[in-house]
Amino acid sequence: ISGYSLVIQARDSGTPPLSSSVTVNVDISDVNDNSPVFTPANYTAVIQENKPVGTSILQLVVTDKDSFHNGPPFTFTILTGNEEEEFTLDPHGVLRSAVIFKHMVATEYVLCVQAKDSGKPQQVSHTYVQVRVIEESIHKPTAIPLEIFIVTMEDDFPGGVIGKIHATDQDVYDVLTYTLKAEQKSLFKVNSHDGKIIALGGLDNGKYVLNVSVSDGRFQVPIDVVVHVEQLLQEMLQNAVTIRFENVSPEDFVGLHMHGFRRTLRNAVLSQKQDSLHIISIQPVAGSHQLDMLFAVQMHNAAGFYKPAYLIQKLSNARRHLENVIRISAILEKNCSGLDCQEQHCEQSLSIDSHSLMTYSTARISFVCPRFYRNVRCMC
Repeated sequence: ISGYSLVIQARDSGTPPLSSSVTVNVDISDVNDNSPVFTPANYTAVIQENKPVGTSILQLVVTDKDSFHNGPPFTFTILTGNEEEEFTLDPHGVLRSAVIFKHMVATEYVLCVQAKDSGKPQQVSHTYVQVRVIEESIHKPTAIPLEIFIVTMEDDFPGGVIGKIHATDQDVYDVLTYTLKAEQKSLFKVNSHDGKIIALGGLDNGKYVLNVSVSDGRFQVPIDVVVHVEQLLQEMLQNAVTIRFENVSPEDFVGLHMHGFRRTLRNAVLSQKQDSLHIISIQPVAGSHQLDMLFAVQMHNAAGFYKPAYLIQKLSNARRHLENVIRISAILEKNCSGLDCQEQHCEQSLSIDSHSLMTYSTARISFVCPRFYRNVRCMC
């Protein structure tokens, strides 16, 4: 307990008795009676041979139960094991290489490290750090090409994480870093540690080929990353048809079925090869294992979009072929479920929340689309 606040009252013996109160604050001064504590108690680290001078090997973590003026900042010192000055230790507790290590010269070093707190008198504690020198990388990283599809509403893309690069390395201790060529950083960013790709706001319609690479410190390997951006038109929503799938997650649909189903769907509904199929959005159906996919078909001469009734007729005729790819629960144009409409006549409208993006990412394909809402009303 760092302090107490007392209210003290003095009362006289008169009639009636009179009194007065005063507040007394008692602060408890901390004594430096706790030593710094290393977490964990001892450390093990590795460094590959031929790494440049200044390579970070280990971050020491120290805590102190005393108050702040008796704890950090800590002073770190290597007491033993560094007689040849192969290592340095900075004020933040980062152990770095001071030489270029060779596996043939030595395979292991054991350092005794001291941490001293800022109290008076100072308290100290010790830890041991075992550093293993291993052979340098012999395997190049491998990365899976990534294709990203972004659907956005007319110049209203808010930006965000659009996918993740999946890379591996057969060298157990390799740490992979990801980089993006400088001239593309005005539109995209790549997290150097985990490979997540971030798109900035306001992407234009079109195709972007990103110049991304992954490095293990010795080998640098390019990665094929292609981003397709398609901007929705309001007319697409007015002529959209929904296909509802059974027992499939968005990620499985994107990773396993989307390419094949898109090809089969084109064959089923396109009247001419030059017509354009637009997948607007995919979205799980709340409270179920179903998945809705919105799509529209544009006529090749830009004369507009095919009407939903025409597309539904085409879908109904080709449903058996479509279900060779994935099981379909329903084909929806108008959904009067729950409405007491005369002869089930209702009007459906779709609205898009362009600032609520859904990202379905797999190792090879990522699909980014806006959330949609379906509204129906009786036409009685």
